[in-house]
Parts: sequence; structure tokens; C-alpha cells
Amino acid sequence: YYMNTRAIGTYYESVVCEYLKKNNYEIVTRNFRAKFGEIDIIAKNEGYLCFIEVKYRDKNGLVSGVYAVDKKKQKTIYNVAKVYMSLNNISEDTACRFDVVSVDEDNVEIIKNAFP
Repeated sequence: YYMNTRAIGTYYESVVCEYLKKNNYEIVTRNFRAKFGEIDIIAKNEGYLCFIEVKYRDKNGLVSGVYAVDKKKQKTIYNVAKVYMSLNNISEDTACRFDVVSVDEDNVEIIKNAFP
């Protein structure tokens, strides 16, 4: 059975959203796009506005999805987060966090505060 990368991503984002809800995250929006990038999931958790990157890895992958979020990707996510906050009139004083969720066929792992 074959799914294209986009379909796989969408499927696992749905799996991750359910997992996040069970872990006290309130999903605000999914797939927020700015012209130079996107954020997979924006949610609220523990008083933070969380910008969440979902990384899928198949079982044969050698590294966790967390390590796929390099400095360039972090900068993009950070800048897209600023656009989101600006468009939604969210104060810069709002407590924010960048989480990465690594997911494979049988494991979901949340890394809170994955990068500054």
C-alpha cells in the first residue's frame, strides 16, 4: 500500500494531534503557512503557546525525527511563529515554546522546548 509523502505527513499529523490532546494540549490550528514556511501544529499546553514540528521517521531510519530539525529549519519555524503571532494580535510577551514530535509506526515522542 503506497501513500505519497504529503498523505503520510497528514496521516501522522492526525495521529500526533490525538496524542497531544491526550497529553493536555489544546490544538489551536494545523498547517499554518507563511510565504516562506509552515508550522505543522500550533497548540496550547501548560500556559504556553506551542509551535510544534512533526517529524515522521520510518523504523529503518537511523536517527530520531528530532535531529531532522536543523538550525535552518528552527529559524524558519521561529519566523513563521512571529508571523502567526502578528496576524493574530498575540503579544510578544506571550510564553511560547517550540516542541518537536517524533513519530514512527509504533512510537510518539514529544520533546518540549526542543530548541530556543
